[in-house]
Amino acid sequence: MKTVLRRLSTALLFASLLAPLPAAFSPAAAAAAAPATPVSLSAQDQAVVAKVEEYLNGITTLQSKFLQVAPNGRQATGTFYLWRPGRMRLEYDRPLKDFIVADGSFVFYWDGEMRQQSSAPIGSTLADFILRKTIRLSGDVTVTDVYQAPGVIEVTLLETKDAGKGSLTLVFEDRPFQLRKWRVLDAQGLTTEVALMNPRTDVTFDREMFYFKEPARGSDFGRNN
Repeated sequence: MKTVLRRLSTALLFASLLAPLPAAFSPAAAAAAAPATPVSLSAQDQAVVAKVEEYLNGITTLQSKFLQVAPNGRQATGTFYLWRPGRMRLEYDRPLKDFIVADGSFVFYWDGEMRQQSSAPIGSTLADFILRKTIRLSGDVTVTDVYQAPGVIEVTLLETKDAGKGSLTLVFEDRPFQLRKWRVLDAQGLTTEVALMNPRTDVTFDREMFYFKEPARGSDFGRNN
């Protein structure tokens, strides 16, 4: 499980689209969990948060090429598919043969080099944030910062019950308003950034894309085997 959570953190959602829960299942970690400190947001910041909620809840399907930059500077590209609620798929471009798929209940990670599958409940990752039916930037997530610059809006989130797990920053283009990238800062202080390139919404998908299928040897992504 640690493998899939670690890989999910470098890939997304959640991002991603989104982030790991390192050692979160041990009693010691639970005892050491520190809740996020509430932040007082200005009326303008609250309006931005409401706009972000409205935008995210308005997305049913999304497809985009992406560029991922790991903490060591290594880059990877691929395609991200989102079908809310509950489903997403992330496929890396060659030479990688890894992919991630969420079927509504679990997130599956396929290590193409090792030919091994790992899985975790969606609710144990921050992918749950973007995949849930109704997205709220409150309750189990806490907004810690709203940054605005000409043409750019950034909103940073923490898990309310355990701020030490890291943060997720969503970066939006202002006009037209749309998600362009996200950054994951993990518990070790390492940052992974994923930029979306030419995202498209209201895309029609085959439901079979969002079920895990072990790839046949010689196949890349486990579809149409």
